[in-house]
Amino acid sequence: MLLDQFQTIGRELSARGLVTSHSGNLSVRFGERLVITRRGSMLGSLTEQDLIETGINKNDRNTPLASSELPVHRAIYQSTNAQAIVHAHPPYSTALSLAEQEIVPRDEWYDVIGKVPVLGFGQNLKPGSLDETVAQELKDRRVVMLYGHGSFSIGQLLEEAFSFTTVLEEAAKVLCLLKSINSGNINPV
Repeated sequence: MLLDQFQTIGRELSARGLVTSHSGNLSVRFGERLVITRRGSMLGSLTEQDLIETGINKNDRNTPLASSELPVHRAIYQSTNAQAIVHAHPPYSTALSLAEQEIVPRDEWYDVIGKVPVLGFGQNLKPGSLDETVAQELKDRRVVMLYGHGSFSIGQLLEEAFSFTTVLEEAAKVLCLLKSINSGNINPV
């Protein structure tokens, strides 16, 4: 059952181009434990061996196998009531994060995700960085972007967190198209 949930969301992220072959990660909380995708796993074709169970507050023998974003997942679970996390690399959102300090949907999606901050703007970010900053921002939001890196979204289920990821990317696509029209690169019909 749990594997099915991870596989469904992993396949969707991959099929929609929201992750590359070996990027992104997923996790679900179980009390003081979490299940997270393995370091270097392919979200589009997850197996049982790709799901790593480890502690939220302490390391154990499985910790070295977990995604390099484990510190961020842990900080989010320690600071919020999230039960699931999706970390993706949506291309339009990532492109906007390199130019804007926040992504502000100009369409119906504003009511769903509001203003999405770009954390670490202008910094050279490494996996697992800004863990406390991400966690603090997700106390009041459902999704955030990291400068040039990707999004973190939360929910009570993986499907809900996935939904916020797709809403962010759809809003970013509209913003990119609008910027192209306004710059004269596209002639509206």
